[in-house]
Amino acid sequence: MEPTAKPDPTTETALRSLHDIATPEPVSWMPQTWGWGVLAGALFVMLALAGVRLMLRYRANAYRREALSLLRGIEEQLRNPASRRDGIRNLGEVLKRTALAAWPRAEVASLSGDNWVRFLHEHEGAAAGDALARLLDDFEYHGAEVVADLPSNVCGDLVVAARNWIERHHVPA
Repeated sequence: MEPTAKPDPTTETALRSLHDIATPEPVSWMPQTWGWGVLAGALFVMLALAGVRLMLRYRANAYRREALSLLRGIEEQLRNPASRRDGIRNLGEVLKRTALAAWPRAEVASLSGDNWVRFLHEHEGAAAGDALARLLDDFEYHGAEVVADLPSNVCGDLVVAARNWIERHHVPA
C-alpha cells in the first residue's frame, strides 16, 4: 500500500469550508395567486351543479324506469297465446299510465282513439312506426281468439315500439 499523500494547505482549507448541500423547501400545493383559487371554486360549483342536475334527471325519469319494468312482465304475457289478450290490454294501460305521469292529467286522461294515437306520435322521440297505432286502434278490441292467433313478430314489434316510446318520448319542461 502506498502512503497517502497529504493535501496541500489550500486544499485542506477549501475542504473544511464545504457545507452540506442545501435542499430547497418542498413546493406548496396551494395556489400561488388568487386566480387559481377562483378557478378551483368555479370548478367545484360546476361539478356540484352537474351532480344536482343528474340527480334531478334521475328522479324525474323514475316513471320511465317503472314503466319499463312493467313492460318486461307484459312481454312475457305476449309470448304466451293464452295470456296475449291481457298482455295487449296491459300494454295500452302502461302507455296511458306513462303519459299520465309525464303530462298533466287534464291533457292526457280524456284522450282515446285517433286523438290518443296522434298524441303518442306527436311526443315520440324516435319513429315507433305504426305498431302502437295498430295496438290502440285495433288489437285492444279484438276477441281473445283473434289476438291469440297473432304472429309472435307482431307482438314483438308492439313491445319494441312501446319501449321506444317510453324511453324516448319528449316531455316539455
